[in-house]
Amino acid sequence: MAVAVYTHAACLAHDTGPDHAERPARLLAVTEALLTAFPGTLDWREAPRASRGDLLRVHEASLLHTVLETRPAERVMLDPDTVLSPASAEAALRAAGAAVAAVDFVLAGDGMRAFCAVRPPGHHATADTAMGFCLFNNVAIAAAHAFAMHGLERVAIADFDVHHGNGTQAIFEHDPRVLFASSHQSPLYPDTGYANERGVGNILNAPLPPRADGRAFRATWTHDLLPALDAFRPQLLLVSAGFDAHRRDPLAQLQLEADDYAWLTAGLRVIADRHASGRIVSTLEGGYDLQALEECAVAHVGALMAP
Repeated sequence: MAVAVYTHAACLAHDTGPDHAERPARLLAVTEALLTAFPGTLDWREAPRASRGDLLRVHEASLLHTVLETRPAERVMLDPDTVLSPASAEAALRAAGAAVAAVDFVLAGDGMRAFCAVRPPGHHATADTAMGFCLFNNVAIAAAHAFAMHGLERVAIADFDVHHGNGTQAIFEHDPRVLFASSHQSPLYPDTGYANERGVGNILNAPLPPRADGRAFRATWTHDLLPALDAFRPQLLLVSAGFDAHRRDPLAQLQLEADDYAWLTAGLRVIADRHASGRIVSTLEGGYDLQALEECAVAHVGALMAP
């Protein structure tokens, strides 16, 4: 199965500072690992810029002003974790644009899949606030594009980042066209994603305690999240692919291995094949140990490539 990989050099220029966990080396690790693991196999594509219209489907104009028009001469902190640098606006536009273009790509034919190797990540960004390393919510922008430009009626978002995707949940918690299913460590930043947060019945959170391993992760998806995704019958499956639940990651305490991500991706692929003509768009979120990030990205994309 051919997989398109959307990326852009501008995403490397988003300057978070020398000691920041969300650093350019993350993206280099992912792209170089994929090039090495799958030489001549992946369909590499340059991410376009998202348009203001793409962004305004999920974000307030005030956030666009902050990210796109502040244009700082040097790095500034939007909060203790989130950085805006001179090159951040272009990186954020390309990261969101990758997700939009990937949706267009997979919806152009049956069985299409795409992975967006981009930064900054997105799933913490709310409608009006950049936070948690995130400027724009890439996966939410992708879902809104699928509704507005392709007329879809049901889009599912599977989020396996170790941190809860509070921004994605907040954007869609009153929109029954979206099912948001998330596993994540709890307690942990951003202190959301409790099981009683259900939206309009379209939010399904599965918090895992610190030190939970692959067996607990697989059991949660097997018994709770994958059946809910299957019952929703999504016409498109989006993935917030954070690899920071790996046991080596410095920002959390879950104990996953790369094989756990390959296993879950295979399960998501079955659901996409059953209901969405195989169509999956995955976009990079977290993952802060470079060796783990390389291994997990290869495992994930390799599973996306399977027929």
